[in-house]
Amino acid sequence: MSDTPRTHRTDEPEAGPVSFMNVPGATVENRRQLLVKVSWMLLWMVYLLYPVGDLLKDGHSPAATVAGWIALVAFVGCYISLVVFRSMAGMRPLACRVVVAAMIVTAVVTSFGLGTAWLTLFTYASVAVAIIAPVRFALAGVAAMAGLTVVVGLLSRADHGDIPTIALTAFLSGAAMTGLQRLVATMRELREARAAVAHLAASEERLRMARDLHDLLGHSLSLITLKSELAGRFMDGGKEEAARAQVADIEKVARQSLIDVREAVTGFRRPTLPVELAAARTALAAAQVSLEVAPELVDAWPGLANEEAGALAWALREAVTNIVRHGEGATVCTVRADETWEGGGERYAVLEVCDNGAGPGKSGPGNGLSGLEERLALVGGRLETGPGDRGRGFRLRALVPLRSVSVV
Repeated sequence: MSDTPRTHRTDEPEAGPVSFMNVPGATVENRRQLLVKVSWMLLWMVYLLYPVGDLLKDGHSPAATVAGWIALVAFVGCYISLVVFRSMAGMRPLACRVVVAAMIVTAVVTSFGLGTAWLTLFTYASVAVAIIAPVRFALAGVAAMAGLTVVVGLLSRADHGDIPTIALTAFLSGAAMTGLQRLVATMRELREARAAVAHLAASEERLRMARDLHDLLGHSLSLITLKSELAGRFMDGGKEEAARAQVADIEKVARQSLIDVREAVTGFRRPTLPVELAAARTALAAAQVSLEVAPELVDAWPGLANEEAGALAWALREAVTNIVRHGEGATVCTVRADETWEGGGERYAVLEVCDNGAGPGKSGPGNGLSGLEERLALVGGRLETGPGDRGRGFRLRALVPLRSVSVV
């Protein structure tokens, strides 16, 4: 990275960079994303060169030429409108069907009136049918459009030798869009599943907190109630020393309860690797960075103590925040789990997070990494940072001792 004030260090999360692109299947969030999407779509209008060339070669009467230009502009307008409607949060299915019907009618009329070159409009009509049709009917709709292309070509004055090629192009284009639509639906379901996993992980943590508080306070408050009753009886019986002893016990129990509650709340606030992984996917997806996670990461250290596991979760959060805020040029974030033995015979769990961005440059550690280093030191671990593979990107390695493993 450069030597500018934008260092590869952070201590607070921040929203990802403004993206010009939207994730496939996601709703377009602003006009800029919509403009980019329409611009990409216009690159695939190459087949319109055939009807445009047909209009430019002066093979039609002036009235037919003007009608052809109007029909072509209307067809492109319908296609762009379909993209816009499909990108809006409140998509209008009826409007989409009307637009596609208008495209099919335009393709049929122009093919009959202007000739072979206009059969290429059926390619876009086939794609449009694949976009709006239900998944189970999409391929049948595409096949119907290819059949309609053949029928119109045979009944019109089109060159019969070109009909099979145009019909096959229409079918393959529509079939490809059908597959893309299924992929988009799968990606949407996957994003929803990830959000559900994160929600369930948070709910599980809340349930743990509720159980801990019930167990802690239920026992302590019952004991305080019992000792309060005993103290009252001793006072009524004139046994002041015994009553005073009961009051002292009540104070000890109350203090210990306060300590237990604080420890429980600290455990509730402690992040966990499953929750942080789910949050990392969401944050990196917003920054257009793909996350590659070792499959065994979540269950890598089942016996790791809560303090050490929490420190690794903090390390993952800090590393992802760094990438989102300062990982210039990063497109991939890789998270790995490993174990290593130190010279003194201690075994360490290792969490490694690496990106393929521009790297840390010459900037020094910021508050975020300094705080993370202190967290790891509290549990006997350490932090290692530096360039990634082949000197590119930024690598963060967090090491914590595996205290649950006894070394013989």
